Amino acid sequence: MAYLLFSDNTKTDLETLENNKEIILGSSYECDLFSSEKGVASKHCFFSKDDDIYYVLPFSDKLEIRINADKINAKTKLKNGDYIEIGDEKINFYSESDADAQSESDKKSDIKLKIHKLLIERVNLKKADLSNEILKQRTIDTIKKLCQEFKTEITKISSVDELADEIVDEALGLGAIESFLKNPDITEIMVKNAKNIYIEKKGKLVLSDKKFISNEQLLGVIERIVAPLGRRIDESSPIVDARLVDGSRVNAVIPPVALDGPALTIRKFSDTPFQIADLISFGSMTEEIAKLIEIAVKHRQNIIISGGTGSGKTTLLNVASSFIPTDERIVTVEDSAELKLPQDHVIRLETRPANIEGKGKITIRDLVINCLRMRPDRIVVGECRGGEALDMLQAMNTGHDGSITTIHSNSPKDAMARLETLVLMAGMDLPSKAIREQISMAVNIVVQQSRMADGTRKITHVTEITGINDGDISLEHIFLFKQTGISNEGKIIGHYETTGYVPNFVKELTSKGIKLPLEIFKKQG
Repeated sequence: MAYLLFSDNTKTDLETLENNKEIILGSSYECDLFSSEKGVASKHCFFSKDDDIYYVLPFSDKLEIRINADKINAKTKLKNGDYIEIGDEKINFYSESDADAQSESDKKSDIKLKIHKLLIERVNLKKADLSNEILKQRTIDTIKKLCQEFKTEITKISSVDELADEIVDEALGLGAIESFLKNPDITEIMVKNAKNIYIEKKGKLVLSDKKFISNEQLLGVIERIVAPLGRRIDESSPIVDARLVDGSRVNAVIPPVALDGPALTIRKFSDTPFQIADLISFGSMTEEIAKLIEIAVKHRQNIIISGGTGSGKTTLLNVASSFIPTDERIVTVEDSAELKLPQDHVIRLETRPANIEGKGKITIRDLVINCLRMRPDRIVVGECRGGEALDMLQAMNTGHDGSITTIHSNSPKDAMARLETLVLMAGMDLPSKAIREQISMAVNIVVQQSRMADGTRKITHVTEITGINDGDISLEHIFLFKQTGISNEGKIIGHYETTGYVPNFVKELTSKGIKLPLEIFKKQG
């Protein structure tokens, strides 16, 4: 039995809530659960159930909810006894089945902790003269023996084989996050500390029920990730960026920089990269936008993909780059090599951090400068965020048409201002007018990508750079996404509009006798 108990002792049964359905709490009488308490918005939050697990989710990231005094801004699992504060409304969540499960979880954690301590005594996991396979088999054998010793306790809450597998993952694998890495529906794993692991699933952040036994175990997992990659993490170097074998991007931060314990973020990448048809089916773009991107790439337009963190820039960059003809030589430059282009003639370059002595660092700018000496037909830079922006612009202006990169900004106009700032970071004392002229001559198209409030990713602007007007860079929007509302399920409602503007490069191609589908630019909305 699961229910909400309000401060006035009103009780709301959640047991009858259907899976994947949501009930809304707010100060509007239209809501399923009404509250007149101060600080409660007209539509403040959702309660939902999925596979008999209950969640709460703010209606928007601007609305505050606290669970056990901790502020949340993502879909969060509710546990028996949770104390929920929504404005001045106080609610307790109770679940009898959850209470039983929690008790079993605690018992399992206690047994695991005992076995881990004994494992460390019996097997030296760091012994250098053991190969990985020998180490793994010796550890598995030891864990199975230890589980047999605790068989009486284990069988009350789990099978011996199941618990042994979990401990093997924790001892030699990545512990609590091992199953998340194998789940294709999970796109991001965010470990706040040993006891709080968030995942992104279908665009939504959810607090998972997985935990590490301790911060020490989490630190061991982080070391296990970065060591084979030639990276180190310790008190003198507490931040590391790395990449897993499958291309997933890893960032780890440990104390003293991370105040609440080691923090780990893994952004997963699919073995099979998304295609343009996938992004259309997701609603990230229309067929008309896809066609324009294809035309722009094939006809060597310089493109900047702009967007915030987690907006899908790299995915879009990979899709756009796939339109580059197969007979061209492509050089990619990235901090962590994530791009997976289908063409054969691709040279992949990746930055390198400094070694223990602080030497040997190779930056994005170093690689951009070097790739100009490699006779590339196309240059694809994972992200411009420093002085390499100047080198990229110069490359675009000196025969390397059709280059593509990404940049952090919130609109096409902001992207131009950001690009100007990055050029100044190159250390060249250039006047703003000269920089803007360089940008206007180099960049043809800006594609703005955004992560919406409901977790979906969408292209919100496709814009052409048309030159300089009164000292400012001129922009002409070609396609726009217009949001018109939010559904009762919290989904963004909107549509794409065509402004009617035909890009200059399309007019030029048409004048040369190249047939293009001009109907995609017909004004709609």
